Amino acid sequence: MAYNEEANIGRMLDALLSQRLRDVEIVEIIVIASGCTDCTEDIVRSYIVAEPRVRLITQRRRRGKSAALNLLLRRTEAEIIVLVNADTVPAPDAIERLVAPFSDPRVGMTGGHPVPTNDPRSFMGYAAHFLWALHHQLSLRYPKMGEMIAFRNIFRRIPPDSAVDEASIEPLIRGQGFQLRYVPDAIVYNRGPETMQDFLRQRRRIYAGHVYVRDTLGYRVATMKVARIAWTLLFSPGVKRDWRYFLWGPGVIVLEVWARLLGMLDYRLWKRKHTIWEVAETTKSVPAPPIAPSGSETP
Repeated sequence: MAYNEEANIGRMLDALLSQRLRDVEIVEIIVIASGCTDCTEDIVRSYIVAEPRVRLITQRRRRGKSAALNLLLRRTEAEIIVLVNADTVPAPDAIERLVAPFSDPRVGMTGGHPVPTNDPRSFMGYAAHFLWALHHQLSLRYPKMGEMIAFRNIFRRIPPDSAVDEASIEPLIRGQGFQLRYVPDAIVYNRGPETMQDFLRQRRRIYAGHVYVRDTLGYRVATMKVARIAWTLLFSPGVKRDWRYFLWGPGVIVLEVWARLLGMLDYRLWKRKHTIWEVAETTKSVPAPPIAPSGSETP
């Protein structure tokens, strides 16, 4: 699913086409360009010329990520579907590792390990690493899917007005008796917001989406449970507690709390579901090679 992703779509496709595969086959790569006004579609078409597995589906009008996913579900008969955000870059063995757990018939959905490429020496760069390291530590105990996922093709649609597709898929999989599996060695690189404005824009939208999933599907993602977050921050051995943790960590927490409050107000008071959201522009190009290592600790 792509909306004006010219800055990264080529790098993402290169990463998918050069995956190291042994027991897994990538049958097709479908890009849904949703209302793009930049060169995204032209870039994808240039790949189609040389690689028949790449397909392009265009939506003239931007309708949101969930609508694009529902379109994908109507267009593919694949047993296992992998979703990779267009503003990410999977590691060379990410798809093989992400799909491997489906050899267990109890597994219905897997999620990769997002690793930000931001420079952790800046406050906003640290914020990205802080939150994704927290996500990683939580997911080791309570699987939470994000950025790159795979799932069995066992449902027809998700709510078209949801702003959080991964969170909307989780209850549809678990509700049919399948397990979620977090795959920490399936690395996918992303880029967190580089400005406070983009941070708040992104985080409030995600939280409003999580509230929507809770209210409409009766499902709470792992990161909505504050007690789990607090325990992880204070006691998890995987969280690195250096000077930045004590100096910058509280600032990141304040920003996150403020974003969640705004997200709650968006959903409850202003009736904004963020189905079609304002783009956080500073997240749209993932440096290569990544700045950050693929370790699990907060930098």
